Amino acid sequence: MVDVGNKNVTSRVAITEGFISLEPNTLDLILQGGHKKGDVLGIARIAGIMASKQTANLIPLCHPLALTHVDIDLTTDIEKQRIRCQVTVKTSGQTGVEMEALVATQVALLTIYDMCKAVDRGMVIHGVRLLEKSGGQSGHWSACEHV
Repeated sequence: MVDVGNKNVTSRVAITEGFISLEPNTLDLILQGGHKKGDVLGIARIAGIMASKQTANLIPLCHPLALTHVDIDLTTDIEKQRIRCQVTVKTSGQTGVEMEALVATQVALLTIYDMCKAVDRGMVIHGVRLLEKSGGQSGHWSACEHV
C-alpha cells in the first residue's frame, strides 16, 4: 500500500454515477413496488452503503477508511428506460474516497440486476464514473472540467 502517513488529514468527498438500463415492464415493476423480492431501490441503496464500507476488503491495496457519510440517490428515467445511481461519500482522512464511491455505485446497480434478473436478463450497467472529488493535495477535480 502507498504510505499516506505523512499526508495531512483533510475533508474528502467523491461523487460518482452509473446507470442500469431496463425493459419498460421491469422499470414499471420497480416503480409500482410490485416486485416479489421487495423494495428494489431501497435494498439497492442499503447494499451500496454496505459495499462502500467494505471497499478495502474488495480492492487490493486500498486503505481502510472511516467513512463519515454515504448518500445513494437512485432516480428513474422512464423516457430513457434506466435508473441513475449517484453516490456521494465523505470522510476526513489522509486519502480519498473515490474507490468507496465507485464500489457503492457498482454494487447498488448490481443489486438491482440481481433482484430483477428473473424478469429481465437484458439489463445493462453502464456509464460508471467519477463525477467529482475534493480534498487532499490534488484539490478539487470535476469531470465537467475534463470533457
